[in-house]
Amino acid sequence: MSEALNAHLAQGLTTLARAWRLVRPDGKEFGFTDHDEPLNFEDLRYEANGGLTATALLQTSGLSIDNSEALGALSDARITEADINAGLYDGAEVIAWLVNWADVSERKMLFRGFVGEIRRGDGAFTAELRGLTEALNEPQGRTYLKTCSELGLEGVDLAAPGYRAELAVEEIEGRRLLRFADLPGFDPDWFERGRLDVLTGAAKGLWGAIKWDRQTDAGREIELWMPLRGDLQPGDLVRLEVGADGTLATTQLKFDNAVNFTGFPYIPGEDWLSAVPVLGGSNDGGALQ
Repeated sequence: MSEALNAHLAQGLTTLARAWRLVRPDGKEFGFTDHDEPLNFEDLRYEANGGLTATALLQTSGLSIDNSEALGALSDARITEADINAGLYDGAEVIAWLVNWADVSERKMLFRGFVGEIRRGDGAFTAELRGLTEALNEPQGRTYLKTCSELGLEGVDLAAPGYRAELAVEEIEGRRLLRFADLPGFDPDWFERGRLDVLTGAAKGLWGAIKWDRQTDAGREIELWMPLRGDLQPGDLVRLEVGADGTLATTQLKFDNAVNFTGFPYIPGEDWLSAVPVLGGSNDGGALQ
């Protein structure tokens, strides 16, 4: 397709527009164009005057991170402040096209990446776009720790009975503290360090990391590390997934999964550097008494 576009550019007189495809993590797609008429290609309608534009696109050779910014106006019909606050656009895929609006088969992909930080203000938003090469900027290699790098869950089927629960929210406080009359079949702390996913309601698709799972006189409390950004209400269905602290003991007792433990529980600690030989006691590299 880019060959046809190159031929069009060589004519000198061009009919060009830019178009953006936005795909949220929940699968909902949006199309925008700076042309004054809608465009249709790639099985999507790119709406004109959609309130989305882009700053100059920086693309580099090598492994540097390509970056750009998308600017847009908040619109009740397209992109709403409530959806941005709820995190529905976090990590959304963005594809930018240069297209001949007179013949949309003549087009070229300029950018493909994901939405990073989103800033809001004065009825508009600015979304940082991160290129695909950003994944290469993540730390590589293995870290040697006493705890399991997979938190003891490698090889565990979280869909198996006993590892998750789906139930309706009974009470919620501050979007981070959920209360239930009971969670039969699950010991206290069972879901600690686990995950909560919202399955229905206005906050559907959001998730949070579980900080505490406590049994109180009033029932069971599930507290998240951070408040959910969506409007979770009593009656909404949530899924709780089991958590792990990454220790060998938990991996074996809770999941019967010591064979897949990826940590190094007997690696010497810092006190080992100052340890001296003794006639009695333990010389296992543990903390000095």
